[in-house]
Amino acid sequence: MNAIPRLRRYTGPALLSYGFRPFFLLGAIYAGLAILAWVPMFHGQLEFATAFSPRDWHVHEMLFGYVAAIVTGFLLTAVPNWTGRLPIQGKPLAVLVAAWIAGRIAVTGSALWGAWPAAIVDCSFLLLVALATAREIIAGSNWRNLKVLIAVGLLFAGNVVFHVEAALFGIAQYGARMGTAVSIALIMLIGGRIVPSFTRNWLARENPGRLPVAFNRYDVVSMIASVLALALWVAVPEGPVPGTLLVLGSLLQAVRLARWAGERTARDRLVLILHVAYLFVPLGFLLVGIAALTGVPAEAGIHAWTGGAVGAMTLAVMTRASLGHTGRALVASAATQAIYCLVVLATLARIGAAYLPAFYTPLIHTAGLSWALAFLGFGLVYWPVLTRPRLGG
Repeated sequence: MNAIPRLRRYTGPALLSYGFRPFFLLGAIYAGLAILAWVPMFHGQLEFATAFSPRDWHVHEMLFGYVAAIVTGFLLTAVPNWTGRLPIQGKPLAVLVAAWIAGRIAVTGSALWGAWPAAIVDCSFLLLVALATAREIIAGSNWRNLKVLIAVGLLFAGNVVFHVEAALFGIAQYGARMGTAVSIALIMLIGGRIVPSFTRNWLARENPGRLPVAFNRYDVVSMIASVLALALWVAVPEGPVPGTLLVLGSLLQAVRLARWAGERTARDRLVLILHVAYLFVPLGFLLVGIAALTGVPAEAGIHAWTGGAVGAMTLAVMTRASLGHTGRALVASAATQAIYCLVVLATLARIGAAYLPAFYTPLIHTAGLSWALAFLGFGLVYWPVLTRPRLGG
């Protein structure tokens, strides 16, 4: 995500000048508020007028509410760099934001206006994102990046499956696994590019010595094997074959991470958090693989993926992109570092809750509070960054 080379003359709110601004800000605030609501929902102390079960509402809003918002913010900022075209801003961007907000309202109140109308409203958001992205890529004749639509399409398909399952069977299983698998595949794809790239840039400038291994055939093989393991897990979540492939994926991704010289990045927290976040990818593969082999619940591994890999990596990208694209120094302030620590603490507490039943409730509360503080903290700290004009014009 390099700096956007040019902009059309724009005099509207700064929040609508770049795609990352509204989706990073609103997505983070929503992620924090949704978890604050989920904890009392989990204990039966709060109810929404949603057609989803409480568990499904929680899973759906994290995957297809929060993740979809951040992926959209990333794409709307990256596509102009790929195509050389002007970014989507102003009213067209406001339409996409309104569609995302409408989806959140539709899902949360779906018991009032019906599961199927809510599904149509909610699913329309990712469809609009796909169409907008395709238009920009095609107009810019940047054909090689059309493959990004595969990820958006799979996320859209996962959302459709989620709604259909929940409406027909009362619980969404395949859709939830699809959303999780696509999210982790995106982390492996995008993280596999930006983590070694940003690490190399910083080490070459500040700490000469061993550098990350350049993207090569190993990365391709490890990606293919890991994606195949995820695909099989979506279809068949238990058994020796998916379990073995998931454990293999853990090993492959752990080796991949070790090749990126993360142990040498402690002095730059913006770079270090990228490695810490990616560490939860192989950890999630390992824990979900063990669950598939033994038949124990996979909640620890799933939360390693969703809380650690997705939660920490998106915060890492959001903080870095927000600073860089608004003309600010790429330095992690004390508040930003606290946000990183809180999301990692939330993930570790949630993983621990799965293995320590005697401490389940306090660990769940710790995880929920830490997560909410991390994402609402991002909203508070980065509000002026994302709502004010770029420094230097």
